[in-house]
Amino acid sequence: MALPVVDPSQYDAQLNSKKTEIEQQFDAFALPDIEVFESVKTAYRLRAEFRVWHEGDDLYYVMFKPGDKHQHSRLEACPMVSETIQQVMFKLLDYVRPNELLRRRLFQVDFLSTLSGELIISLLYHKPLDEAWTKEAKKLKQHFGIHFIGRSRKTKIVLDQDFAIEKMQVSGRELIYKQVENSFTQPNGGVCQQMLEWAQNITTDASGDLVELYCGNGNFTMALAQNFDRVIATEIAKVSVNAAQYNIEANKVDNVKILRMSSEEFSQALQGVREFRRLKQSAVDLTEYNFSTVLVDPPRSGLDDETVKQVAEYDNIIYISCNPDTLQDNLQQLTKTHTLQRFAIFDQFPYTHHLECGVYLTRR
Repeated sequence: MALPVVDPSQYDAQLNSKKTEIEQQFDAFALPDIEVFESVKTAYRLRAEFRVWHEGDDLYYVMFKPGDKHQHSRLEACPMVSETIQQVMFKLLDYVRPNELLRRRLFQVDFLSTLSGELIISLLYHKPLDEAWTKEAKKLKQHFGIHFIGRSRKTKIVLDQDFAIEKMQVSGRELIYKQVENSFTQPNGGVCQQMLEWAQNITTDASGDLVELYCGNGNFTMALAQNFDRVIATEIAKVSVNAAQYNIEANKVDNVKILRMSSEEFSQALQGVREFRRLKQSAVDLTEYNFSTVLVDPPRSGLDDETVKQVAEYDNIIYISCNPDTLQDNLQQLTKTHTLQRFAIFDQFPYTHHLECGVYLTRR
């Protein structure tokens, strides 16, 4: 893992530089004033993965130079991760170091924490995990009082549970999210709350129904459902779909349907190109919906050409992007039919060049 240099004295200047770069990159568009949402300057990352290095009887975390998988240095502190992780990460190695069963062939430790204070730790091995390992891992769990998972090739051993329950404060309301280990969650919880509030704000006066593509565990779905008559959210990852269903019940949301479909499949269903048994099983008749708004939060690769065409069919578009380059490419097509109304940057990844963007477009 390559870590950024966390220097709070440089944060404001670096964020201003990011904003300037975005203004220059998107200067070909009629940009509204860019809204800037800051991160806390330390302890902002809720999940992290650390490589573990073995040297004689010693065992420690290492960080690699950017772009170099061989040059590394010992990690003595990590102010970027949440305080929950910081309090445990080095004590964990102190416990594991003298224990042959737990330390042998351990090559990575993954942490998933929450704003609500929960923590899941995954230990990754280059060896089979057996009953002897499980016995020692149970002692480890009892010592720290948190949930542990052991992973090796084709093996996953869960000590109690493989998920955490997050609680986010969004516009004065508490939202509950089931976050499953080894599946996607927003890394910066504080900034995520700001993203959800921004999305709520821009859709305050929305009408009709919302369709959300790439919904994950329903991160945006739970926050936006209150602004629409009904919501259809699609996701292909089974673990995320199950988490989203849990979140619907936990948040007492009654106007959302989660469909396990790709964006392409949903487009085909909407156009009547083919029928899907999953729609019938979910008792969903798409002809009854009045979809006025679409929300997309795609991977770094952005939207493919067919999905761009599909998205352009809606009057209102909310586009959350983790890659300004692919966002720029997609906007070249979307702004032919829609006007940029809002543009926000969310500093999910302080002290790096990475930036999350949010745009809101309406049909001309």
